[in-house]
This record gives sequence, structure tokens and C-alpha cells, in this order.
Amino acid sequence: MTDPADHPLVQTAEGTVRGVWRGTSAAFLGIPFAEAPVGDLRFLAPVARARWTGVRDAVDYGATAQRRPFGEVTAIPEPSIPGEDILTVNVFTPAPGDTDAALPVLFWIHGGGYKAGSPASPWYDGFAFNRDGVVTVSVGYRLGFDGFGAIDGAPANRGLLDQIEGLRWVERNIAAFGGDPARVTIAGQSAGGGSVLALLASPLATGLFHAAISQSGSLSPVPPELAERRSARLAELAGVPATLDGFRSLTEDQVLDAAAQMEAPPTDPLGSAQDLVDGLVAGPGILGLQFLPQADPASLPADWVAAVAADPRPLLLGAVAHEFTLIGTELAPALGDADPVELIRASPLGELTDELVAAHPELSGPLLVGQLLSVSTFRRWVPEVATARGRGARGPTWAYDFRRPNPAHGLATHCCELPFAWDNLEDPAVASSCGPGAPQDLADAMHAAWVRFVTTHEAPWAQWSPERPRTMVFDANPGERDGYDFETRVAGDRIRGHDVGRQGSQQYLPRRPDSARHS
Repeated sequence: MTDPADHPLVQTAEGTVRGVWRGTSAAFLGIPFAEAPVGDLRFLAPVARARWTGVRDAVDYGATAQRRPFGEVTAIPEPSIPGEDILTVNVFTPAPGDTDAALPVLFWIHGGGYKAGSPASPWYDGFAFNRDGVVTVSVGYRLGFDGFGAIDGAPANRGLLDQIEGLRWVERNIAAFGGDPARVTIAGQSAGGGSVLALLASPLATGLFHAAISQSGSLSPVPPELAERRSARLAELAGVPATLDGFRSLTEDQVLDAAAQMEAPPTDPLGSAQDLVDGLVAGPGILGLQFLPQADPASLPADWVAAVAADPRPLLLGAVAHEFTLIGTELAPALGDADPVELIRASPLGELTDELVAAHPELSGPLLVGQLLSVSTFRRWVPEVATARGRGARGPTWAYDFRRPNPAHGLATHCCELPFAWDNLEDPAVASSCGPGAPQDLADAMHAAWVRFVTTHEAPWAQWSPERPRTMVFDANPGERDGYDFETRVAGDRIRGHDVGRQGSQQYLPRRPDSARHS
């Protein structure tokens, strides 16, 4: 139904919301699904939103948890919107108020290293999915220390708990927006893709969604004792006791300032060239991010791969070819006169050096070193998770590899697949990530595959199996091929040991300019 101003009205379990028509679909923005996490609710599990009276306007994006974006190192336009009501959802639908429409639902979790990112990005506008009969929902969740810091008396992984509470809101309300609560696919990229993997593993999310898409997902749960040490360090820097009350006494800016001190590179961050290369093999620890999902019996098993392998829900996952590879260009001075290939040969992945070189004829010198970080942080999870699921013969799994390069540097870097999956190449910011003249036919193919998966929970290519690791490659000539050959050889246990070992002494890299974009 609509009001006299021709704005769509929808009755939710919490109250009526007024959205805005945009052609043939409607947007309902900034709908709170939980109480604002402030005051006595700060650092606690999310509390479902109380009912309101009257009609609530949902025509503008709500406040975001992001207060300080990554700035020049993110390829995605990610607005920071002030305010306390950060636990909101944005719903895009072609059928507002039609409870019989029962359209498939895409529930989107943004990236940002678990410390930044915004659900208000124009890249996550659901118009194209609406055009193709899919209701989309983007969710806001707590970030950084507020979302993932370890605090005695507070639940772990509050950011994940926020995402789960958002899914409970969808379960209660999405039918009123034309969506089918029995056909919900969660999806996300980078930290959002890691969140997808965490939710697949979490017993708290059982029954709240029915399929999953992980794009460039990275997940290395922090051991609880390390998470506690990091929180104690933040308290020390901020000058408060490491208690719930002590942390609540801090303003947002005080928390962010202390966290920034922890993340700042030390005076001599690089050590030897060999230390640097070994650190790149270690993966995410070297990026300096402090407050990440932690292993927790209630919300995230330490052996999350085994939990995901045992989960029967369909999964589509993949990565881009050169996620963080461009970081190699800024590492060249630190490598000095050393031969990058020989440094790799002396690293924990040394026996695979020749295979790395053969797998990437487009790379040489420091870029080969940068590729180590792409593999250890993102790409190795695709075959590791897919193969574990294939051996368990539980949930069906499909893999993709996005390899279309940006003509400016010849590489397919982190975030560049998003405008293709969302079919929004016309956004002005797309050129910085994808280069000029991004091909619409590739967006048509990738977006259609995502729509099919969300609609049917099947991808339009062969499932991955350990015996036949079929992968859909999105490049100039999209097609199904055997994929991730090199990454399959990268033994998960070898790298995983370095993930944990490097968590406490991770500062090898200097601050990164544009060439190392991440989200």
C-alpha cells in the first residue's frame, strides 16, 4: 500500500515504515533492527528493537558504525554517517507490501577489515537485483573494538551477533517486503565474505539462512588469549582499567585513537627482506588489524573449516586473481637488491616457488612477492574450504575466479568484482577499481550467475569436487575450467600455523597508499 505522497508503506513487526519509490522498485533505508548499542547496551549482545508508534521514515541511510574510513586505501565509496542508531538494515524491493510475492532474498554483509566499511555504499544498491526479482538487504554491524574486542563480562564477536540479529529481523519481517523468509542467501566480500564463512560455522546462525556466497572471504579466528592481550593493550593506551566499565568510560574517539596506536607501524617495521617475505606468507596478521573475529565456543568454532565442511547449505565462493598483489610495488625498496624469487624460495612456501612462477607468467619481481599475500590471505581459502566440503559430501559447493584485469596495471585487484556481481558499472567510482570501459557483457554474465544462485541455490556450472575442481573463470572469455591449481598445493596447515604464530608480532608493512586497496 502507499500513502497519498505515493511513498510505499510497509508494516513490520516493530512498526510501520515509509520508503521511497525509485522507478519500479522501492528502497527502505536505515530501518533499526536492534536498539542503539550505547550506554548500558554498549558491548552487550544486540537487543531487538522495541515497537514504535506511528510511521517511521525510511528514506535516508541510517548512521554507520564506520567513523573513520580506510580513506585512500579503499576502492569502494563508503560513507560515514554520524549517529548512535548504527544497527540498521536497508531493504530494496520490487514488491513492497506484497506478502504473497515470496521473492528470493540476498542479505549483504559489507567488508572493511572488520574495522571499517559501510552498508550505505552506492555499490550495494539493490536496484539491479530488484530488476531481476531479488529482494536485497544490507546490514550494519559493530566494527573494530566495539564489535570484536575481548571484554570480560561481554560476549565475544559482537559484530557477528549483530549480523545474526539482522537475520532474525529478516526472518520476522521480510515477507512484508515481498521476500521469502525460507529462501535467504547471505553474501559478503572481504571481511563480509569472512563473516559469511563465520556464520556458516556458527551454531547461533542455524536456520536463519539457506545458502551463502563468500567473495574474497578471509577468516583466521584470533585465539582468546591473544584477543585478551590486545584489549588489555588498548586499555593501557587509553588509561583505563581493562574492565567493562573501564571500556564504557571511553568515547568512540578515544577507542579509535588507542586502536590506531596499536595498528601504527613501528619505527623499523620491516626487518630483513626475508622477514618481510615470511610475513607475507603468514597472511592477515601482517596487515596490522587488531580486532577481528575470535575463536569462541558459543559463536565461532576455532576449527571453523570443519564446521563449514559439515554444513549442508549450498555455498558459492571465490576470489579475484591478484587481491593484494600490487602491494609488491611499494615493497620493492624494502627488498633491496635481493632476488624476490630466491626470497620466496627461502620462505615456508619455498618448495612451491617454481609452481608460483609458472602459475603467474603475468607477474615478476616484487609482484610475485605481493602475490604471496593474495594467496595466504584470500585465495587459499577457496580450495581449502571447497575441498573440505567435497570430502564431507555434505553441502554442494561452487567456485569462481575473477580474473578480468584493470587495464591500468594489468591486474584484477581486491574489490574489482563487486560492480560486476551487482551490475552497477555506471557508478562513477567503478573506474578506479576496474579501469575505464568495464565490459557490460561480463557484468551480465556474473550478475546472472549470482541471481540464479540466490534464486535456486545452484550455480550454472559444475560443482567443485576434490577429484575435479571445476571453477567458473570470469575474464575476457568466461568459462568453466579446473581452477586454483597453485592454491590447492598450498597446504592449509602450513600457513595456518604461521597465521597464529604471527598474530602477536605482525607489524612488517608500512602504511599503504592506493596500490594496496582493501575492504
